[in-house]
Formats: sequence, structure tokens, C-alpha cells
Amino acid sequence: MATLKYLNGYSPNLQQQVQQLIDKNQLGSWLEQRYPRQAQHLIQSDAALYDYTQRLKQQHMRSSNPVSKVFFDTRMHVIDNALGLHQFVSRVQGSKLKRKNEIKVSAILKTLPEPLLRMVVVHELAHLREKEHNKAFYQLCQHMETDYHQLELDLRLFLTLRG
Repeated sequence: MATLKYLNGYSPNLQQQVQQLIDKNQLGSWLEQRYPRQAQHLIQSDAALYDYTQRLKQQHMRSSNPVSKVFFDTRMHVIDNALGLHQFVSRVQGSKLKRKNEIKVSAILKTLPEPLLRMVVVHELAHLREKEHNKAFYQLCQHMETDYHQLELDLRLFLTLRG
């Protein structure tokens, strides 16, 4: 029996369905049908990720604070179910306080389908407005990505498959 640590918050019924796919060695083929190889993306560099993030921000969150840095982090692993991280960096320059928003995305997402990368970027962008994972936060995520919750589940399924 595989551990379903990435699915802890989901219903026992869903966990049972996933376990059955794992037991039959079908989770990988199920995900492959959902995300064919053509769904792989070309966002492989930090510059491409920055541009991708800025396009999403411009499309959905024009009035939010700017993002100064976005990059893939090769040292970021799935810790506390996190594949992305937002940081608010404050620095004193002379008599002024400069605040910068930075987003790190796990390099694992270079190998996963683009919709899953988009879900993580949307999640981190939503933190520009909502710091906590509250109702307003998830509403903003769904505003930017209508399939947000399904994509989050699918990402957790990919992580489950990887072990």
C-alpha cells in the first residue's frame, strides 16, 4: 500500500480511487491520458519563467505590487507540500525602505505539464494580495485559473506517482 501523503486532505473515497490506480499500476497512464506529452512546456529558463509570470500578472493582477524576481530553484523540494515560494524582501536604501516581491518555483515543474506550472505560479501570484490561505485567496486563484482545484489535485497525483 503506497503512502498518499500528498492527498491527506482529500476524501477517503478519492484516496481509495487513487490507491486502486496505484495498485493496478495505472496512475501513470491515467495522468498520461490527461496530460499527453504535447502538454510539456518550453519554459525552462528563469527568464522564460519571469516572462510567463509577468504575462499572468498583467492579465489578472495589473494593480498588484510588481514582482521583481522569478526563478526556478533546483534546491527546492517538496517540503510541506510546497513547490513554490513567495518572499517579500525589504531593504533599506538610504532613507527609503525598498520592498521587493520574489517568487521561487521548484525546478521539478520544468518536467511537468504547463497547466501544473501555471497553477503554482497563480498560487504564488495570489499571495501578492492575500498572504494567508483563506477563502479570498482561493477565490483569487480560481479567478486567475478556473480549474485551479483540479490542477492542484493533478499536481498532487504527479507527486504521488513520483514517490
